[in-house]
Amino acid sequence: MANFSKSNVPQFSVDVYQNEYLPEGAGEVNAIVTVTATGGGTIGSAVAAPHLYSPGQGPSAAVAIMVDCSGSMDYPPTKMRNARDATAAAIDTLRDGVHFAVIGGTHVAKEVYPGGGRVAVADATTREQAKHALRSLSAGGGTAIGTWLKLADRLLSSADVAIRHGILLTDGRNEHESPQDLKAALDACAGRFTCDARGVGTDWEVKEVTGIASALLGTADIVADPAALAADFTQMMETAMGKEVADVSLRLWTPVDTTVKFVKQVAPTVEDLTGRRTEAGPRAGDYPLGSWGDESRDYHVCVEVPVAGIGREMLAGRISLVIPQPDGSVQNLGAQGLVRAVWTDDMVASTSINPQVAHYTGQAELAQVIQQGLDLRKSGDMDGATAKLGRAVQLASASGNADTAKLLAKVVDVVDAATGTVRLKAKVAEADEMTLETRSTKTVRVKK
Repeated sequence: MANFSKSNVPQFSVDVYQNEYLPEGAGEVNAIVTVTATGGGTIGSAVAAPHLYSPGQGPSAAVAIMVDCSGSMDYPPTKMRNARDATAAAIDTLRDGVHFAVIGGTHVAKEVYPGGGRVAVADATTREQAKHALRSLSAGGGTAIGTWLKLADRLLSSADVAIRHGILLTDGRNEHESPQDLKAALDACAGRFTCDARGVGTDWEVKEVTGIASALLGTADIVADPAALAADFTQMMETAMGKEVADVSLRLWTPVDTTVKFVKQVAPTVEDLTGRRTEAGPRAGDYPLGSWGDESRDYHVCVEVPVAGIGREMLAGRISLVIPQPDGSVQNLGAQGLVRAVWTDDMVASTSINPQVAHYTGQAELAQVIQQGLDLRKSGDMDGATAKLGRAVQLASASGNADTAKLLAKVVDVVDAATGTVRLKAKVAEADEMTLETRSTKTVRVKK
């Protein structure tokens, strides 16, 4: 087994931001939990799976690139060429020693490289072979994304590696399998690999692409102009190569007679993790956080506690980070945070909202009202859409979410951002509306 010096093992830390003071009769505790991994390589890669770690190179990894080759990729013909170029750029970004495969997706999934139900190991030779194999990619056939994901899972699981990751590109709707088939494929792949999903052009379904990324704990985005694919694929692959530990979970212990109302990721994007809890012993549950490199993310934890008298205090929750071990046990990553509740009759203490909690409550509402506003606009309820998107403009302005504010300004004319007074634009480019919908869950971090 490799020997890991302290410098190989960066640290996970947990910081909790909350107002623990509750007024008499209150029983809801809110906290923002910031999880940070620093130091290049991480505990999980080196300590949890030393045999899967190459010193000086980072953890072992496998990546499957799924490229849409359905008939619509021929319109315009440059789209398929851009997809080939983008895939080639991603292959060039692979670290030596990383396992990889390329899949061509239509109404069936086919192995483009290396074939034979296996993955290749990246080096100068295999990169060139893979790029040569890409030349054979041509457009024709339908779209059944579940088959692409199942093939990716099979290929990725053939490698004994620490990190498994997929990149999926589609330009159309998933018309050649039922929504149930896609959901079954996502359920089967969840927890086995993470996956970034990209929609190219404007003929794909936003909820489909964001749903894939959400289920597989990856990112989703639109690439409205196919010419921008190569830059996007390169950046996605660089981020994937920076991941150092897979399968991190947030473990939340709560005392007897308490209820976890929700656990949500709130930065860099809003992602509700409440329904993904797996039980982890008495009064504890694990929430999946996916793969980590050097980064920091924020989570909103809300717990209902039994009401207590003035002056009483209790531990409402204990947060730790764990990763699974091959023998079925878990390794604790050594970081811990406590969520407290203290009942007081000091009105100033008990009524002030913690700035972190207030900020992220607003960011979660922002994501929700954008989605509702766009849905109402599509269904023809223009008054409802105006009200929701006006509220979104107000929230984006108040929280300093300039990126979302810019996207909203392409869909509505802003009369007064502070009050949320807007008019729906008569004509909106489809790409602008889809970009707003796809990126609606992106948040800005609170200034600490």
